[in-house]
Amino acid sequence: MLDIADGATSAEVAGQIGPGLAKAAVAAVATVDGATETYDLGRALPGDCELRILTAKDDDPDSLLVLRHSAAHVMAEAVCNLFPGTKLVYGPPLEDGFYYDIDLERPLSSDDFEAIEAQMQQIVKANRPFRRQDKPRQAAVEKLHGEGNRYKLDNAERADGDTLTFYVTGDTPGTDFEDLCRGPHLPSTGRIGAFKISQVSRSHYRGDVNDQPLQRLYGTAFFQKKSLRVHLQQLAEARKRDHRLLGRELDLFSISPEVGSGLVLWHPRGALVRMLLENFMRAELVIRGYKPVYTPSIGRLDLYRTSGHYPYYEDSQFPPMHESDRGRTLLSLLHLTQRAAKHTGERQAEAMRPVYQLADAVAGVWGAIEGLGPDTPAEQMVEVLHRELKSEDGYLLRPMNCPHHIHIYKSQPRSYRDLPLRLAEFGTVHRHEQSGELGGMVRVRGFTQDDAHLFCTPDQLEAELRVTVELTQLVLSALDFTDYRVRVGLRDDTSDKWVGEREQWDLAERNLRDVVRSMGLEHTEEPGEAAFYGPKIDFIVRDCIGRQWQLGTVQVDYTLPERFDLTYVGPDNQLHRPIMIHRAPFGSLERFVGILIEHFAGAFPLWLAPVQVGVASISAKSAAYASKVSAGCLNFGLRAVLDDTADKIGPKKHRFRSQRVPYILVVGEQEAQDQTVNVNDRDGKNIGTYPLSDFLEGCRTEIDTKGHCEQRE
Repeated sequence: MLDIADGATSAEVAGQIGPGLAKAAVAAVATVDGATETYDLGRALPGDCELRILTAKDDDPDSLLVLRHSAAHVMAEAVCNLFPGTKLVYGPPLEDGFYYDIDLERPLSSDDFEAIEAQMQQIVKANRPFRRQDKPRQAAVEKLHGEGNRYKLDNAERADGDTLTFYVTGDTPGTDFEDLCRGPHLPSTGRIGAFKISQVSRSHYRGDVNDQPLQRLYGTAFFQKKSLRVHLQQLAEARKRDHRLLGRELDLFSISPEVGSGLVLWHPRGALVRMLLENFMRAELVIRGYKPVYTPSIGRLDLYRTSGHYPYYEDSQFPPMHESDRGRTLLSLLHLTQRAAKHTGERQAEAMRPVYQLADAVAGVWGAIEGLGPDTPAEQMVEVLHRELKSEDGYLLRPMNCPHHIHIYKSQPRSYRDLPLRLAEFGTVHRHEQSGELGGMVRVRGFTQDDAHLFCTPDQLEAELRVTVELTQLVLSALDFTDYRVRVGLRDDTSDKWVGEREQWDLAERNLRDVVRSMGLEHTEEPGEAAFYGPKIDFIVRDCIGRQWQLGTVQVDYTLPERFDLTYVGPDNQLHRPIMIHRAPFGSLERFVGILIEHFAGAFPLWLAPVQVGVASISAKSAAYASKVSAGCLNFGLRAVLDDTADKIGPKKHRFRSQRVPYILVVGEQEAQDQTVNVNDRDGKNIGTYPLSDFLEGCRTEIDTKGHCEQRE
């Protein structure tokens, strides 16, 4: 506990602690009443707070965000120096780097990266300070009007507060680089250790495809050059493992523009991998007493209004299918208004003209709508239309499976003797992700979850949570994901997205803490990572090249049973409220398989490989025996493919290896005479010659170690 004067900075606090920390500090994270904010070293602290001093560590995400935000500004200055007339839009840090959206007539390409990086290096070498300047809102807006950058002016008008913040890079007012920005930043440009520009892509202002096309310049930065080298090596390895390329090469899946972006077509081999995963899970569910269910992919709007999914997540849902002409027209009017609301000033006024015309037509057909007039502001009109649409019925492609399972629970009276009730479904859901956010199988618009919902009494909750966590651990272990961390996602009271009562949230968070502690799981608690209806446990997995993925989730929910008025009759013959657990060890099968493809580089373990054995004859003289060997593998339950073509053995083996087939059985005249097989693996190693029965038993043993033996005697 340190006593500090009002208006003290984190630099002064670091100095009080020690000169070493003062020298190493780059920023600080202040926590007040559970809300955190990162502060520049020279910015006055908010008074009494918990303070964590950030230093130049590449394993600290908070430090890296500050570094990368600063690197984004340095890159923006470099682009402006090289290409006068550039209009800056915004440049946020990301988990693995940063980007800056720019409006520039000249198209940038990778040929420009070297010159931009050289200019950045000069700025870094100059070690110029980042200086924060707070300006009164009116003065700031007038300044931006004078600069003629509509994007910055729009950003300013959307910002809250009576002051706006600018950052100046350097000590010379009027000549140094200046940008509208909330911060925070490093003390100076010289603290940026290593950086690299990675790519440039097309974007649109605030995602509006009807607005000015922009260029998005991506990069990354670290404090240490070694960390950047490791990161670039990891990216190179990731490109080799890209599931989109391997999916095409191994004939696992495709995504066709004619079918729709973000909609996966599972080819036979990919579908087989998915089926094996589903079968594995179904077998485990039977052991654990789950009940299978099937539910439709759409539901009435009121179902999702009750659950809270609609309209809370309207931006990531497909538009509802309203049953009345009025509802469909109001929805179109809402979308037009929302698009217009993205603009400010004259551009918004222009965009609102067709909105007012349509609103007038609606009033002429169905009567005036309270609060809607020829000069209603766009933001107010959005609220009015949302209100009106609440009375319009229709259907929605389901964004989640839980409301459907809830109504199976509600379909009959329940007793405490019926609980726990565990309902499981491989249920397909849909999200209307933005086109720029789609990525192969890991970010899609239609996906299937290994979803289950458990309804239990308070006394049963901890035991049910334990077994769901253990099931997720089993899944990860079976697929060689052994390096993972556990994250307890909590509510963040600085946001208004949560539904339910605070007391219920507190209880649910306490339940999760008790379970992870009793199981001895090392974990972190992260506010803001909860589901909107309850806290959760997430498994963050590190794959074989060091990337982290969120796989598997377990959630405690007191809120939806309340919203849907779920009850059971207790031993006291009184009605009680059940507790609900949401769990999905795979999460999304599309995303999970995409990650598996990259984790294994397409070389799936034997039990999961779509083709387990390739049989190759050396010549026509051994073709009959090769066919017998292939039939023996198939009869044993192995997925085998025979190649008895006239090609030489080299090309045959190469084809099987390129398809990542785990074992290649080469048979010639000698093997036919001895009734043996020459066993090769997919890496090109010759394992040896064995009787076929010995090889088959070896496969049985290898598969049995993962608990997935389906061979027949």
